Amino acid sequence: MVKSGANWLVIVCFMTRFERTANILAVLLPFLAFCAAVSIFWGHGVQPADLAVMAAMYLLTGLGITIGYHRLFTHRALEARRPVGYALAILGSMAVEGPLADWVADHRKHHAHTDAEGDPHSPHVGEGSGLHGLWHAHVGWLWRTQGQARTRRYAPDIIEDQGLALISRQFGVLVLLSLLIPFLAGLLIHRTLAGALLTLLWAGFVRIFLLHHVTWSINSVCHFFGRRRFDLDDHSTNVAWLAIPSLGEAWHHNHHAFPRSAVHGLRRREVDLSGIAIAGMERLGLVSNVVRIAPARVREREGAQAPAPEPDAEVRVLT
Repeated sequence: MVKSGANWLVIVCFMTRFERTANILAVLLPFLAFCAAVSIFWGHGVQPADLAVMAAMYLLTGLGITIGYHRLFTHRALEARRPVGYALAILGSMAVEGPLADWVADHRKHHAHTDAEGDPHSPHVGEGSGLHGLWHAHVGWLWRTQGQARTRRYAPDIIEDQGLALISRQFGVLVLLSLLIPFLAGLLIHRTLAGALLTLLWAGFVRIFLLHHVTWSINSVCHFFGRRRFDLDDHSTNVAWLAIPSLGEAWHHNHHAFPRSAVHGLRRREVDLSGIAIAGMERLGLVSNVVRIAPARVREREGAQAPAPEPDAEVRVLT
């Protein structure tokens, strides 16, 4: 079902001009920085150390989104010690994808209305299908429906936790921190202002650009192209080539089949870097009660005849 123009007008009116402008700048500035970095500075000043800082920042802030914002806070697929949870919330905020409470509310609303009326970023509703739908799911929703899901309804646990609510409110400060860290790292590496600005360009703005578009591709590409193995009432897909840069999030069809699973790569060949990181954190005692889906349960969902799972086949299953 496609939303009517009147319905869209009501939704758009809830987003203030400041919010819409901020989102447009959040899309535009990293894009311009990426174009400048590739066309002007690639091979002319950038050093391996700059790219190493970019990779480290991408990995840390990306895991802040995939493990923190998504699997921990949105789906409660694991439990974390309070300082670990707060650290993940801060790292997720530094990915510059929105305040924690808004992100969680939007994503829970997406699962409540996947590819149907009310989904904030489906390529199949709102703007219809085809290129218009893909554009809406990728970036268009950012100045229409992003952050408009009611946090009191969809993320009450976030806003009622004083620490998480504070982190969510300090999103603007954490965005500045996300840029300050690469700048200071560049100052230590190059010992010049020009060198610090170059590191800021690559590890700050270019990193944000890359992580943004990988994350947004889960909304667009992973609901349009790819493979499916479960009989679900949505258009979610698995996209193998996107699995590494998305740190495992591109096994998105698996995720919609088992939303509470902490591991999205359900087969051995489905590399899930976030799932691997969670296993490492579990061994270190940083997280616990990790939800894992037994292979027998997966086969059962696929429709195959499978024996009942053994008692210890699942650590915790809450799907």
